[in-house]
Amino acid sequence: MEYTLILVIAWILDLLIGDPASLPHPIVYYGKWIAWGERHLNQGNSRLLKGAFFAVLSIVMTFMISAISLYLIHAFNTLFYIIVSIILLFFCLAGTTLIREVRWVFLALDESLEKGRKQVARIVGRDTQNLTAQEVRKAALETLAENLSDGVIAPLFWFLLLGVPGALTYKMVNTLDSMIGYQNKKYKDFGCWAAHIDDAFNFIPARLTALLMALVSGKNLKQMLQFIFKYSRCHASPNSGWPESALAGILNCRFGGPHDYFGEVFYKPYIGDHERELNTHDMQIATAVNRKAEFLFVVVLILIFIC
Repeated sequence: MEYTLILVIAWILDLLIGDPASLPHPIVYYGKWIAWGERHLNQGNSRLLKGAFFAVLSIVMTFMISAISLYLIHAFNTLFYIIVSIILLFFCLAGTTLIREVRWVFLALDESLEKGRKQVARIVGRDTQNLTAQEVRKAALETLAENLSDGVIAPLFWFLLLGVPGALTYKMVNTLDSMIGYQNKKYKDFGCWAAHIDDAFNFIPARLTALLMALVSGKNLKQMLQFIFKYSRCHASPNSGWPESALAGILNCRFGGPHDYFGEVFYKPYIGDHERELNTHDMQIATAVNRKAEFLFVVVLILIFIC
């Protein structure tokens, strides 16, 4: 019953308000810790070993500190434990914030291409200075699909398995990958373990996200699954291609292509074969799919907790 209460209230809070910019956010402190470690360890020899040590240390510390702290709080006062757990799980969810950011990208594009580029730069890691309007929309929708997994389904999946410490630990894994898990000269060795650990943590959630998207899409489920299985491997990441291919199938569009990351061009295979202009209606469909997939997964988790 405690888990159900924590889940429902945390999800509703995210649904209503998203990330509270005025409050201290655990992910901000994750970022500061990772930046400190990268600055002091990503130099000299044995960068692969140092990166592995730092990634594993960060993940184990996050789980142990959160698990022990919540255990002690629970022993002290159950109500206080529930309140703290709700707040922490709420901080692990990013569904509303991401949808809001993607909407702002499309609104900014309606004003000018330059504003659209600046807005999408807030949510993607690639260089956005030379993107066309179509590429800006594509980048925003790719991120929306990928981060439905990273920002909602995966944290809730790990909450199901390991409680709030599991969700917090997943966010550390994901933050490590987003900051240092790049295949370029600077991070290739130091971030190698962070990237592979993130792949492992997202293996099931990414595929689960694609299935949820297919189920709520209103399209023929068999055709959707065939499309997802066909194009899910057309991505540099073993996981990101699953939700991206699901959204490409729902919108009947094409994602992928060359992207500029930190001055280096990466050529990603295309996902889908229908190259067409994306528009605001596509964004509205995509955000609705995200919301429906979230809701379906929350309902499934509630049923699991009750049973």
